[in-house]
Amino acid sequence: MRHGETVWNRERRFQGRLDSPLTERGQAQARRMGEMLEALVDRESIAIVASPLGRARATAATVATVLGSPPERIETDARLNEIDVGIWSGLTYGEIASRWPDAITPASRRDWFFRSPDGETYDEIATRVRSFLDGAAARRTLIVVAHGITSRLLRGLYLGLSRSDLLRLELSQEAIFKLAEGRVERLDCAAA
Repeated sequence: MRHGETVWNRERRFQGRLDSPLTERGQAQARRMGEMLEALVDRESIAIVASPLGRARATAATVATVLGSPPERIETDARLNEIDVGIWSGLTYGEIASRWPDAITPASRRDWFFRSPDGETYDEIATRVRSFLDGAAARRTLIVVAHGITSRLLRGLYLGLSRSDLLRLELSQEAIFKLAEGRVERLDCAAA
């Protein structure tokens, strides 16, 4: 799952490795994800693994609380961090487009965030996410709390999608994506 909505998500700022707190809506999204998981998982056999970034840890802590699991048991794994967009961190799309006009073009609409002058490349993030997936395959049920681009890579690499197809995958803070038996199932957590 992707972390709940943050202040910077609402402002349409790119966080990268920086952080902003969950909004009230983001906290409610995390509670709904936990409530959905309550009916789907055996609480005794799960582990919760989150990106070490604050927004993912806060979402994971809420999910853990709903599931009756102590938040102190949440594992963190830096391979789940969001893409590092370097000096673009904290900027809006408009600010990036005005300062680096050649970085964002119609042709780069789906992958412009890999073009930051000092940010992470597609190959770098794909390597670390693949490493996480390879290690996760041997574990029991995992609840993974990550980020938008990282979530796309987790799902796309799991399915063996091309880079182009992977980057078209949905970004949602209102869904859980279940990866099992070579498939990805979307579970809607939107408020009724």
